[in-house]
Amino acid sequence: MAAAGGLRRGLLLAVPWRWRCSPRRGAAGCLPAGQVRAAFLRFFEERHGHRRLPSAPVRPRGDPRLLFVNAGMNQFKPIFLGTVHPRSELAQHRRVVNSQKCVRAGGKHNDLEDVGRDTYHHTFFEMLGNWSFGDYFKEEACSMAWELLTEVYEIPKDRLYVTYFAGDSSLGLSADEECRDVWLCLGVPASHVLPFPLKDNFWEMGDTGPCGPCTEIHYDHVGGGRNAAALVNQGSPDVVEIWNLVFMQYSREVEGNLLPLPQHHVDTGMGLERLVTVLQNKRSNYDTDLFTPILDAIHKGCGGPRYQGLVGDADVGRVNMAYRVVADHVRALCVCITDGIYPGFSGAELVLRRILRRAVRFCSEVLHAPPGLLASLVPTVVEVLIMDVINENEAAFLSSLERGRRIIERTVQQMEPSTNFPAEVAWSLYGNLGFPLDLIDLMLEEKGISLDSAAFNELALEGAKRKAGGPQAGQLDDTNTHLDVHSLAQLQSNNVPATDDSPKYAYTVGQHGQYEFSPCQATVLMLYRDQSLQKEVGAGQRCGVILDRTNFYAEQGGQASDQGYMIHLGQQDILFPVESVRLCGGYVIHEVTAVETLHAGDQVQLFVDEAQRLACMTNHTATHLLNFALRHVLGDNTEQRGSHVTAERLRFDFDTKGPVTVEQLQQVEQVVQDVIKRNEVVHTAEVPLMLARRVQGLRAVDEGYPDPVRIVSLGVPVESVLTCDSEAAMQTSVELCCGTHLLQTGAMEDLAIISERQLVKGISRVIAVTGRQAKQAREAGQCLAMEVDSVSLRMKERSTSIPEMQNLSKEVGQLTKQIVLQMVASTPMPQWQRKELQTILKVLQRTANTAVKKLEMQQAEEKAQSVLAKHCNQPVIVDTVPADSLSILMKVVNQLCDKSPGTSVLLLSPQASGEVLCACQVSKNCLPVFSAADWAVAVCTQMEGKAGGSPVVAKGSGNAKGMQGALTAALEFAQSKLLK
Repeated sequence: MAAAGGLRRGLLLAVPWRWRCSPRRGAAGCLPAGQVRAAFLRFFEERHGHRRLPSAPVRPRGDPRLLFVNAGMNQFKPIFLGTVHPRSELAQHRRVVNSQKCVRAGGKHNDLEDVGRDTYHHTFFEMLGNWSFGDYFKEEACSMAWELLTEVYEIPKDRLYVTYFAGDSSLGLSADEECRDVWLCLGVPASHVLPFPLKDNFWEMGDTGPCGPCTEIHYDHVGGGRNAAALVNQGSPDVVEIWNLVFMQYSREVEGNLLPLPQHHVDTGMGLERLVTVLQNKRSNYDTDLFTPILDAIHKGCGGPRYQGLVGDADVGRVNMAYRVVADHVRALCVCITDGIYPGFSGAELVLRRILRRAVRFCSEVLHAPPGLLASLVPTVVEVLIMDVINENEAAFLSSLERGRRIIERTVQQMEPSTNFPAEVAWSLYGNLGFPLDLIDLMLEEKGISLDSAAFNELALEGAKRKAGGPQAGQLDDTNTHLDVHSLAQLQSNNVPATDDSPKYAYTVGQHGQYEFSPCQATVLMLYRDQSLQKEVGAGQRCGVILDRTNFYAEQGGQASDQGYMIHLGQQDILFPVESVRLCGGYVIHEVTAVETLHAGDQVQLFVDEAQRLACMTNHTATHLLNFALRHVLGDNTEQRGSHVTAERLRFDFDTKGPVTVEQLQQVEQVVQDVIKRNEVVHTAEVPLMLARRVQGLRAVDEGYPDPVRIVSLGVPVESVLTCDSEAAMQTSVELCCGTHLLQTGAMEDLAIISERQLVKGISRVIAVTGRQAKQAREAGQCLAMEVDSVSLRMKERSTSIPEMQNLSKEVGQLTKQIVLQMVASTPMPQWQRKELQTILKVLQRTANTAVKKLEMQQAEEKAQSVLAKHCNQPVIVDTVPADSLSILMKVVNQLCDKSPGTSVLLLSPQASGEVLCACQVSKNCLPVFSAADWAVAVCTQMEGKAGGSPVVAKGSGNAKGMQGALTAALEFAQSKLLK
């Protein structure tokens, strides 16, 4: 205990470095996790001169390919890739240490499904790491790691095993004996220093880019003097990896080969949770003080049995799994929400929504906890906002969870034995109640039932096609939603009233800024199937449902229809998915798949897909704003020619005299952003059509409108724009529109135009995205702009090295291709930025190509002068010349022949790879007896190579082993031809 007291004083006062942190003490003397983290950071900062950096947010910056930061090295990628701006703060780093917040859920690194099933997987964890950027390398990195583990943390040396890269003959890589020797010199026994192949001990950032061998440090939980070498990297829970040290010394090229990096880097990573488990003498991460307070709070909140650490079959009722899921997930939720990622409907937000709903489900159904438990785990004083968000989402999903559970139970009761769970029910749970697929699988797994995955995937594919198809999707098969003339006449003659769809405008903004959509109660007036009106439709059939009233938006005015579901009033466990909605002759027809029999006269309750509706509202308001901005920038003669609004994006066609310039695109976006920042109120009112047409500058396409008509005005009340001689409508967006809109423009957040092109002469089309998608587009554009800036700066340095200029030229070509691919990427970039970067890259490509040619000519001229001085006035020159490429060698030959017109020249150039380049030119005076192509073939054959060309010039290559014989053969061949 005295040692423990000394350690605590050392940590607080930063006195002697020989801290005593023995991990083998009893629980009372265990080092708290906070002090474990502090010891790591201070060791590298104070003892070894590293700069301590704060953790980056878990939302990645400038890397749209990542949902979350999932490794400590993410924020340093620009350094490793060489794209960092030389004047940026990042470029100044040499030695760095930090503890990085990481989330592995979704994307390539996804541990979500495994969380709770074992005692070591997490969605959120901390990665302790130290880095060297062109500073120290293997010896120092290994020495620091060994010192920290064995002298500061006092982990017994006999429990540690280290691995190193064993080499790979297919890549021409030998074993990393340098690393092995470092460990042996540090006193690690040879029996604890183990070689492993590429898959275990060679780290790569991706298919291309920086990579290198790594060395891992493993810990034996059992100990006792045994040799556990045979258990390293075998998946044993007794012997686990705790630290990985990566030595970045190669670059993987596009062709697959490895080239040495000009600078060597070190990237290490050690999971805090796993290290604390070792130092606190535990076998499970959940038994450490990082989790036990949360587990105790869960027990207190649910009142059930305590957490016992059981797994698998021993965990009856999955109670312990539920504890682990909730404890892990609430940590991930708190960290993500703090960093600005909220549960939502796409990307990282969707993953977080899945995490929250998975936790809610385990709280409610396994732990039988009261509502609010999840948020109660977050300290109220510190994280009020986080608790509110979790509470809202928990409350929203609890009712859906209960309804979904009843639907599953009812469906299972009706199923035949040994059959799969019906895909259409699962699809309804997924699409309408927001059940993640993994949650459906888990709930079915608990009942010993499997989902018909093939049929589910077919439904998902159909849904994706319908979504991607735009306004034409489904129109070939619209017999259930498009009333034929006879059915329409029959409805009217039977005095069936038109559908009241005014409830589609009944939505408000809640206390915390979220949109709230109320369900709508309605009566089924008639059913429509196979072009005939029907009073009843059986289970499993698709039909059109005509109601007396609805809150669903029917496709019109360019806005896609709502989706959602309806239920029989008082019968919560049967959902009728609404796939599309049409308006025909005043009747709103809902396309529905009847899960059970539907009758005319049935009372139903309607629920719109809130996320899809809100996205459509956002994009529709954005379309009006874009129309106004285009007229403002391009002139009042700019007229709308069409538009289409979906949840994903908006499309807008308009008159134009020519392509829109980069500057004009930027100005249009700026006008939109200014209105968004002002958070203008969106005013709406129904007015007589004659009165509406008097509004000055009314932005409306030439369509037939109902009377009265609905006016949508941004920032100016409708009564103000209707005032006689008022010019208020000229200063804002005012349109006739029946669509659904935001209540204030601020909810749009951002707008980015991602495409602009001319459809035909005089008509242009723009495509734009809003909100999070717009922000992601800007991040993608900024990321590419930084790479272009980096290349541009390096180009300005005017390197005299041909390989360096060739690499720059290649980099420019790859960036140009990348920008073209961005047009079809899932995360595009702003169109103005694409155009701007393409212009810059064209100039850079020309500059690079010119520079390469100029350098090659200079080099060729110097070498030609040297060769000519050596072989003055000779009819044949055969020699070796150092040249970086066949292009340069050919230029040397050309210059020699230009300077000495009667001379025939053949030059060989040995390369570091063992290849020999060959280039030759024959004097025209020697034709046709002497052929350059024949000469090159004869010489390269001697070197077991190939060649080709014309009678005047030719080139080829061969093996260095035959070079001396080739030189002799070249001279003999020339002499034999010239003597004839």
